[in-house]
Amino acid sequence: MSLLRTIRSMRRVGLKEWFHQLQNMGDAKSGRLVGTDRFGNRYFENLNWKEEVPGRHRWVDFAQFYNSPTQVPPEWHSWISHIRKEPPTEDTVMTNLTPSWKAGWHENLTGTRGAYKPYNTVAPKINAWEPKVASRD
Repeated sequence: MSLLRTIRSMRRVGLKEWFHQLQNMGDAKSGRLVGTDRFGNRYFENLNWKEEVPGRHRWVDFAQFYNSPTQVPPEWHSWISHIRKEPPTEDTVMTNLTPSWKAGWHENLTGTRGAYKPYNTVAPKINAWEPKVASRD
């Protein structure tokens, strides 16, 4: 990250957004807001090849402070990974052909308190030894 690029980004996005980017992403970037998903994540793109490293010109600004890649819906993930050329907000296939029966997307909660824990009704195969103590008379 060059000093000139950092100062240029600070002038473009403003001091508050610049500080927010440095705290959350560790980098100061400026680009076009492409869209927002239903969770509040914002997606950006900078097509100026002189400013951004190729392959890193698309990025997401997470709505939550503790972010993980599972908070990105599949349609936006395919755009960030360069599988789709156009973002879901501008792609006619994504906007018109989303089936009505498709279930809503939820982030992966593995490793958190909200993770799924099945209830087990099967007796354990190995039982720990518990000594039986006789009372002394």
